[in-house]
Amino acid sequence: MSGAQGVEDSMISPMELHWKWCLILLVVLVSAHTDTKVTSSQHMDDFIRVLEQVEDSNPGLLPVNVLRGLRRTAGLRDEFMQHFLGTIREDNTSEAPVMDSNLSDFLGRAVRHQVTERGREEGVVLTADGTTVAMSPVLLGIEAGLVSKTRCRVLGLYPLTLARNLGLSFQHFHSSLLSQRLGPDGCWDDVTSPQVFTLSDKPSLATDALVNGGMDGVILGMEVSARSQHPLKLSSLLRRYYCHRLEGEGLDAAPRLISRLRRENFRELARPPLLQRQVVRSLVLQRRLIDHSTMLAQEKEELTAVVREGIKDFVHRYMDCPAIILRCQWGAAPYRGTPTPLSPPPPLSFMYIHHTYQPGQPCLTFQQCSADMRSMQRFHQDDRGWDDIGYSFVAGSDGYLYEGLGWHWQGAHTKGYNSKGYGVSFIGDYTSSLPSQQTMELVRDRLASCAVGGGQLVGNFTLYGHRQLVKTSCPGDAFYSEITGWEHFGEVQN
Repeated sequence: MSGAQGVEDSMISPMELHWKWCLILLVVLVSAHTDTKVTSSQHMDDFIRVLEQVEDSNPGLLPVNVLRGLRRTAGLRDEFMQHFLGTIREDNTSEAPVMDSNLSDFLGRAVRHQVTERGREEGVVLTADGTTVAMSPVLLGIEAGLVSKTRCRVLGLYPLTLARNLGLSFQHFHSSLLSQRLGPDGCWDDVTSPQVFTLSDKPSLATDALVNGGMDGVILGMEVSARSQHPLKLSSLLRRYYCHRLEGEGLDAAPRLISRLRRENFRELARPPLLQRQVVRSLVLQRRLIDHSTMLAQEKEELTAVVREGIKDFVHRYMDCPAIILRCQWGAAPYRGTPTPLSPPPPLSFMYIHHTYQPGQPCLTFQQCSADMRSMQRFHQDDRGWDDIGYSFVAGSDGYLYEGLGWHWQGAHTKGYNSKGYGVSFIGDYTSSLPSQQTMELVRDRLASCAVGGGQLVGNFTLYGHRQLVKTSCPGDAFYSEITGWEHFGEVQN
């Protein structure tokens, strides 16, 4: 201490010194307890980071208690949930995660699902693979798996994640209270920093995000129930599932338990008869627990018929068909002019296989595939002078199809034949190599089956390579040789 400073302090009275130290202490305390600043992005990466902060602030807290804390924060505690997961006691704070108000508010908004009157769906997040997921059924499924006393047979797994939402939606649609049984999907305001998700049509009670979250909840709930040791951290489980990065061989070399393989994994776990039984049982239980009444035998029989029709729709839409990234999600520019409806209208008789040639490399991420789609659309519109991207659909190597002109509008993919069939292109140059097996199966098996089942293609449709109808090397020598062995491949009759 310098002499001048010592003289200055000696001139301060004891009372002034006391208040000075009180003020310093107050500043320190306020700084130490200032709420954590939380990003407002509704992206799964941000959700996992915030969840990790909660876990790090509560070392040793079991994942099931973190999940119960999230349920408490989001208000997920109706009698239906408590029937399977138990009651959350407000006075039992010793097993609850401690979190400040900003963390609590963010997590509550991210988990609490609702659709506003303006068609905005809340309680959903954008994942790294480009799909949108409702968080509540994901977390409920994991919690059911963690508290399960039997391996691979999880009490309440389907009712908590999927069955109740499906059943209520089927019922409301049957009663003409909804315009559709399932869906819709929607669009984010910004895929880089997503905040607002707006549905593309009037909502059902089982939107695409709720169905995605429900399937993930079933898959992850079953996974944790089958493990001899539960995950040390909930954030680690979610990161492995939602944030896996594909490398050279793409999905062919990827682990089984990742979100890109959601539909494949769900198909292995859930058979239509099982889903139907689970939906009916969930509605019967809902009636007893929430409405406090008993369903009569005749009413249950009528309900079963309604559910049977709904499950057929569900199986086609989410199990037979592949997931398709909408135009708004990959950032499509508007169609120039007015799109031309397919004439004659579907079902059509042909599918034409292409490769893009340029871009020449397979795309392995939502970001890269979306950039490739935008690049091709600019080339088709600006250089070729077309109204839009020419293809009906485009297959990325990230596990998804990308919407071009879709099922109802005429494309510009196979000159002279555009109105007679759908043009499907694979991103990459396949002159001397092939797309991944998963990517080929996506089109050959899933898209084709989806089109036939949905009435877009006739059952005995014919598949051609682009070069069979137009003077071109497309879809590349190696790939063309491959598709000649596909079912429905046809030779051109001269």
